Parts: sequence; structure tokens; C-alpha cells
Amino acid sequence: MSENTTRRRRPGGPHGMMRGEKAKDFSGSLKKLILYMKKYRLRFAVMLMCAIAGTVFIIVGPRILGRATTQLFNGIVAKITGTGGIDFRKIGQILAQVMLLYLVSALFSMLQGFLMTGISNDVTYRLRKDISDKINRLPLKYYESRTTGEILSRVTNDVDTLQMGVNQSVTQLITSVTTLIGVLIMMLSINLWMTLAALVILPVSGMIIMNVMKHSQKYFAGQQKYLGEVNGQIEEVYGGHTIVKVFNKEEDAVDAFNQVNRELYNTAWKSQFFAGVMQPIMQFVGNLGYVVVAILGGYMTIRGAIEVGDIQSFFQYIRSFTQPITQVAQITNMLQSSAAAAERVFEFLEEPEEDQGLEEEATVPASAADASALAFDSRPSAAAASATAAPGSVVFDHVRFGYDPDKIIIHDFSAEVSPGQKIAIVGPTGAGKTTMVKLLMRFYDVNSGAILVNGKDVRSYHRSTLREEFGMVLQDTWLFSGTIMENIRYGKPDASDEEVIAAAKAAHVHNFIMQQSGGYQMVLNEETSNISQGQKQLLTIARAILADNRILILDEATSSVDTRTEIRIQKAMDNLMKGRTSFIIAHRLSTIRDADCILFMKDGDIMEQGTHEELLEKNGLYAQMYNSQFEKTSEIA
Repeated sequence: MSENTTRRRRPGGPHGMMRGEKAKDFSGSLKKLILYMKKYRLRFAVMLMCAIAGTVFIIVGPRILGRATTQLFNGIVAKITGTGGIDFRKIGQILAQVMLLYLVSALFSMLQGFLMTGISNDVTYRLRKDISDKINRLPLKYYESRTTGEILSRVTNDVDTLQMGVNQSVTQLITSVTTLIGVLIMMLSINLWMTLAALVILPVSGMIIMNVMKHSQKYFAGQQKYLGEVNGQIEEVYGGHTIVKVFNKEEDAVDAFNQVNRELYNTAWKSQFFAGVMQPIMQFVGNLGYVVVAILGGYMTIRGAIEVGDIQSFFQYIRSFTQPITQVAQITNMLQSSAAAAERVFEFLEEPEEDQGLEEEATVPASAADASALAFDSRPSAAAASATAAPGSVVFDHVRFGYDPDKIIIHDFSAEVSPGQKIAIVGPTGAGKTTMVKLLMRFYDVNSGAILVNGKDVRSYHRSTLREEFGMVLQDTWLFSGTIMENIRYGKPDASDEEVIAAAKAAHVHNFIMQQSGGYQMVLNEETSNISQGQKQLLTIARAILADNRILILDEATSSVDTRTEIRIQKAMDNLMKGRTSFIIAHRLSTIRDADCILFMKDGDIMEQGTHEELLEKNGLYAQMYNSQFEKTSEIA
């Protein structure tokens, strides 16, 4: 039985976090990021020095260039008055100095960019690796309580946002602050009164930026919200386009899309308008500042207080002074997004991990005081324990379990399975059939009681060692983008081609494979939509056959194949399951009539157990379910 749950898509769409989202703990998130980057501190220090050096050299350039302007102006005046001429040699020397400064600045900037790109890529590479490792250590309940898109968002969108923030905002913040301080110092060194006149525009610029951002922020947030909804709706309708057509819901889907699209249009138009209007307003205010400085500078030049070249340098510094202010405002938003992304990533990395269990050699401690400890209050007899200690044996000993300890769904489950037996678990939906499989593979631990595999409590195994004992074929098939050969070989990477082909023949899928272009080298696409659902199931069965595990779990394994193929697979599986313990979860009772033991579960308890014939003779719950299926089949016929 498959226990799929339908989850509603989050408004953020498939990528989860929206741009512009703020961190709950900004300083805490940045602190964690800084600690995470601690191993790169030497490279970061070198990058910091390069960024500052590159900025300083480019700041000094206009001041020296102003000397060339002064030299040219004085030469022209001397030539007009007949007292001298233009000293092109000295002007050339000044220009050569400026070129050298700009060249050195460019080299430092290139080195800074190289180092920062390396740091950001190393950080994101390490983050993705840590996330990938973390995914394998998280308990199953984590995945069952969250959407797939939300988890994938941590690896893709959040890490990408973090990389962009680290790579761009850090360097921009350093260069902007350095430029701001350096330009202010250079302006003050030229003239105090002109600097004060230029600084008058700052409060005006700041008020404009704050007001525009205050009014535009909600529209930018709305744009990202509705963009996520549009993307999510398109993805949802595209994924279920067949169902939409079957129920003639095309018009409803288009109407719903148009409604969200209109909202996206309105918010996008307003946000882009505010973004576009800021630049011309800032330019207008900046030009007013230039006019004030030009008048004041001209007056001081006439009085001989400053040189002509200093005015030119000052104008360049004013332009350089307003630019980093705007950049800092933009960097602030980027840092907010980066902090929010970092918070989500580290929140994921700090999730409680699955307890991997003890080593194989460990002994099981006995503790009668703790019902959830590894002691057995109702341990099987010594004879039974000895008989079921062989490889492939399984014992359920008074198992009690609930996903929520206050809501028990498996009340008192006991069963002994000998090696090589075929055990069928049947019952109505919600009876606890798949839950028993999850407990058997230790996706969850029992609340009390015990499960023994090969005579040992599953909690005394390392989880990975325990799961090597099992092979699984589920109702929900999973194949990856790759060749058919690679997919079948997934459970046994060192298998030869001949072994893969033998497994495919045993699963009755060899002929289908040979009919495809490329045969076993045919590449399944990303969504494996180039083969049918039944063919996917046959490939997963072949994969399980090749893995050759001691214990097999078949959860509705033949539900997606036709009756004729199902019969052939059943015969092949019967031969292959000889000597292996098999657990079969099935709704179609016709497929488990030859099981050595059938367990009929209801509300977490075994209500009936026995062979197919014995249970029919009892005329109980199993017989009622079997006869109801037989009657439905007769009615359809």
C-alpha cells in the first residue's frame, strides 16, 4: 500500500524563498555564515586588502589628473600673456602616473574578484556537499512533513542566493565604504566649503531614497509573490494537463491564470516604475549639487583659493561620492536576502539527524524500567529465538508504535517469520501495513516491544547495515535519468552485463528492452516519461532481483502491470524468492494465495492469520474481503 500524502504548493512556487524575504535573526544568521567561512579567513584577508588597495588607487587618480588640468590651464594663460607656454612634458608625466595608478588598481581589482569568486564558489560547493550528506542522515519523518519543493529549495535557490550575496554584496560593501571614506577625505583635502556644499545634497538624496523604497517595497514583494503563484500555477496545470482536459477545466485554468497574471502585471508595473523614477530624480538632485559647487568653485578660483584642476577633480569626486551611497542601499537588500537564505540553509543543516544505531557487534542493553529501551518484556522463548536466529528470520515481538506517541496505531503486533517464508500482509487502508515495513527497515523505532532480524534487535544494527538485508519494490516506482542498464544495476553496481540481462529476463522485461532503440543503453529521460508505468515497475523488479537481498519487501509491486504480465512475474518471483524471506503488501488478494502465511491487519492489530485456504474456511474478515473482490471481478466480467 502506498501512503502518499497530497500537499498544497507554497505561494513561493517551486523555488520556495522569495527574493526580498528577511531573516528572522539577521545578526545570528550572518554570524553563522561568518563562522562557516572561518576556514577561508586568510584568502578573505588578502581579498580585503586587494579590494581596499584597488579602490584607494582609483580614488587618488582624479586628484593627480586635476594637476594635469591645472598645468594645461596655466600654460594656456602663460601663452596668451606671452610669459611662457604649455609644458607638455610635465603633463605627459602626470598622465603616465595616472595611467600607472589605474593599471595597478585594475590588477588589484582583478585579484580581488578572482579571490572572492573562489571563496564564494568554495563556500557554496561545501554547503551543497554538506546538504547532500545531511539529506542522507535525516529521518524519514522529516521528508513526510515537508514538501519536496521546500527541501530542494535549500539546495538550489537558497544556496544560489547565498552565493550571489557573498560574491557580490561583500565586495561591493567593501569597495563602497572604502570609496565613500576615501572620496570624503579627498574632497576635504581640496576645499572644506565646497565639501560642505556637496554634502547638503545627502539628506535630500536620503529622504528621496527612503520614501521611494518605502512605497515600492510592497510592490516588489507583491511582484515576487505573484510571480511565484504564476510559476506554481503553470507547473501545476502543466503537470496535470490530462486531468484538466478530462474534466473540461481549460477555461477555469485560464481564468485563474489571468487573474494572477493581472495582479503580477499591476505590481510589476508599479515596482518597475518606482525603480525607474529613482534614477532621474537622483540625477536631478545631483545636478543641483553640481551647480552649487560650480558657482562656489568658480568664485574661489577667481579669488585664487583653489586651482582650476581642483574643481575638475572635485566634480569627479562628487559623482563618485553619490554612487556608493546608492550601492549601500542596494547591498542592504541583498544582505537581507542572503541572511534569509543562510538562515534557511543552516536551519536545515541543524535539523536533528537519524540515530544510526549501534555497531553490529554491540549487545542490546536490558532495561526493564524504560518501555522504549531495547529490553524485551515479552521475549520469544529460547527455542523460538534459536529457530529464528538464522539469516533471513524476522520476529515481531509485541510491537507497539505511533507516529505521535499519544496516537498509537500499532497496538500489539507479534509474528514469527522463518527464513524463506512468503508472508502476505493485507487489510483495509490505514490498517498499518506499510507502517510495519517502515519499522522493519528502521525508518522509525518502535515505542515498545522489539523487532528481530537474523535473531538480533534491529536497534543493535547500524541502520545502513540493517538496510543491506532488504530489497524493496514499491508501488511508486523510482528510476533516474540514465540508461536502462544503469537503472537495473543501481542496487548492485559491480554486477556484470550478463547478470543484469539475467535479472531482466527473470522480470520478463528483456524482450521489451531489446525492442527499444539502443536496447540496454536506451537513456530514460529526466521524468522517465518515455516508458509506461508498467514498464517502469518491471525495471524496478529487475533491479530488486539483481540486488539479491536476503529479505524482499514488495509493496503493491505488481499493481501497475497487466494481468498477463502479472502472472508471469509472479511465477518468476516465486522461483527467485525460494530461500529468501518475503513480505508482500497487497490489495489484490489473488496475488498472494500461495503465501506461506497471510496476516490480516486492522487498526494496527493482527485480526487473522493463516494460509489462504485456512482463512477462507474461517469465513472471517479476510474471506469477506476476498469474496468482495471476487464478486466485483465477476460483475465486471
